[in-house]
Amino acid sequence: MMKYMKAIRYIVPAALLFATVIALSGCNKVVDEPAENRTFTEGTDYTISSNMILPLLGTYAELNNTEWEDFPLISVRGDDVNAGGLGDQQDYAETDSYRYNKDYWMYNSLWQNYHQNIFSANSAIEQIALYKENATNKALADQYSAEAKVLRSWWLLQLSRVWGSLLIPMSSDPSELLQATLSTKDEVMQHISDQMDEAIPFLLAVRPNERTDIPGGVTKYTAEAIKALANLELKNYQKVADATGDIISSGKFTLESDYYELFKLQGKLNNENLLEMQYSDLGQGSGDNYSYLFAFFGPQGWTPKVTGAGDGWGFYEPSLKYIKFMLDRGEETRLKTSVIFTNRGIAELKKAPGYDNLPAWITNTTASGDIFNDYARALFTSGKHYLPSDQLTAGRTDYGTNKNFTCIRYAEVLLMYAEALTQGATGSAGTADAAVNQVRERAGLSALSGVTNANVMDEKFAELAMEWGTRYYDMVRLGKTEELSYDGRTFSADKTFLPYPQTQLDLLPNLKQ
Repeated sequence: MMKYMKAIRYIVPAALLFATVIALSGCNKVVDEPAENRTFTEGTDYTISSNMILPLLGTYAELNNTEWEDFPLISVRGDDVNAGGLGDQQDYAETDSYRYNKDYWMYNSLWQNYHQNIFSANSAIEQIALYKENATNKALADQYSAEAKVLRSWWLLQLSRVWGSLLIPMSSDPSELLQATLSTKDEVMQHISDQMDEAIPFLLAVRPNERTDIPGGVTKYTAEAIKALANLELKNYQKVADATGDIISSGKFTLESDYYELFKLQGKLNNENLLEMQYSDLGQGSGDNYSYLFAFFGPQGWTPKVTGAGDGWGFYEPSLKYIKFMLDRGEETRLKTSVIFTNRGIAELKKAPGYDNLPAWITNTTASGDIFNDYARALFTSGKHYLPSDQLTAGRTDYGTNKNFTCIRYAEVLLMYAEALTQGATGSAGTADAAVNQVRERAGLSALSGVTNANVMDEKFAELAMEWGTRYYDMVRLGKTEELSYDGRTFSADKTFLPYPQTQLDLLPNLKQ
């Protein structure tokens, strides 16, 4: 099934995001299409300035067209999440245990997919520059180009977190990679930070969901969040504090009051979101449906509240270590949201000393009334990638369909700000205590005083588990890699980055530098 699904194309038309353009609905991408075979727009009339938005919309379409395997590979390492077992993706499970196979198809696919997206963004920037020559509103051209830079930097950030050193493509010509010099991870992160400095002056100072031209599109604050993420990797904490402090001081963002619903339909274009991949079934029970393949995260068997709702593949589960950590903290709100239990998982949890008397709310029935039955591949399911069956549009049955996929949340901004302050930076948007306690208040936890870096990292573990590998990259960055050796896994520094895919080593000799 997995190999078959790999070939499916997920096509999101720009019209889904922006009612002004429908033409991009045919912009689909084949998972196995090699980067060197990509072609870009030719014969375009760049004097029609009203079409200047089209290349940018194509880049947004690439964001939403993300292949299902990209996120799981980015996020599977770390003590918060496990790869589901007993499937046909053994090398995915091996990656979770820090045993890497450079020939594994998923490695090459992520590399290829995100590089394709970067080339698409570079092409958009080049085309916008051509439109700008004839445009009366040159400031709009600068804004569009800046948005493409931000999206390009998001993909570059993820690639460098996974592989470290990269060849940075700066044009739409893939052959450029044959001459490019390998940049270290620090150089890549500095490049991203510099790119955001270039982009920020031209971007709108609004929340993404306040945009009417491109609802949910990139804004100044998205760029500042990506700048903060890059500088976090560089341990340049003052720049992290400055960027996140500006987001906080804007007063534009708030935490969604209901943590459970944040990851459901209520989370779509939420005031908490700074970047998200957007999907829709257009409110119809049949016909076009633009969706991420959430089946990857779903259970292999359940009894949904709405009869007929489909299940999933069972390849992604919260770890027992994370669950115990949350129980030890007295967490309920975030644990009930992040983890869906099966009876087999509950029984396994009770075997551990001190966990035999669990709270009554730990059950295999979710707050929405769906029952998660035992299945072979996993003990638990990620609640952050779950859409209740009663939130599916009537007539739709695919697991999670119509749910958006969040990339950056305001909670992460608050915690990055607090982390920077506890690492010695000065802030202009309040104290570390205030930032952390905003996040804790929503979770129903008491306020802290005199927040330490350890407190912040615990809060990030609790809040951001199973989101974009944040926990893994935090532990590596801070040298706390002993945390990554758990449940039979053994991590060592030489396992920090995945090996370059053999296919890319064969194509790009400079990777061997």
